[in-house]
Amino acid sequence: MHPYPHHYKVTVGAPAEGEVALGAAGLPDLASMPPPEFDGPPGYWSPETLLVASVADCFVLSFRAVARASKFEWRSLSAEVEGVLDRVDGMSRFTRFTTHARLVVAAGADERRARMLLEKAEKVCLVSNSLTAERHIESEIVVA
Repeated sequence: MHPYPHHYKVTVGAPAEGEVALGAAGLPDLASMPPPEFDGPPGYWSPETLLVASVADCFVLSFRAVARASKFEWRSLSAEVEGVLDRVDGMSRFTRFTTHARLVVAAGADERRARMLLEKAEKVCLVSNSLTAERHIESEIVVA
């Protein structure tokens, strides 16, 4: 890992109507529009879905790091993250993120330790730690 601080730059451009073009050096461009909840068209990433995706992606990457550091063997991890957008004090903001994680481990794995590592990954995720919304994790350990 590189020493801190890390810097991340994203560019954005948009005409008066239509898609917003998001870009970053070395990455493919990404088209964004308002979500259907804000009368945008379906089929596009939005700031809302990108934020929830960032929480989900960070959770999985954090689990990889935590499991590696703990020398914990696992087979696969899938998760569904739900972000709740609400009005609070006259402002729209995310009030809660719930991660539903499903971890597949080999027979004989310590399921209690697996659950503890999932919880630790949720706690150390830098994206979630940068947000003020309430966080909750629900986990399922599958022995396969």
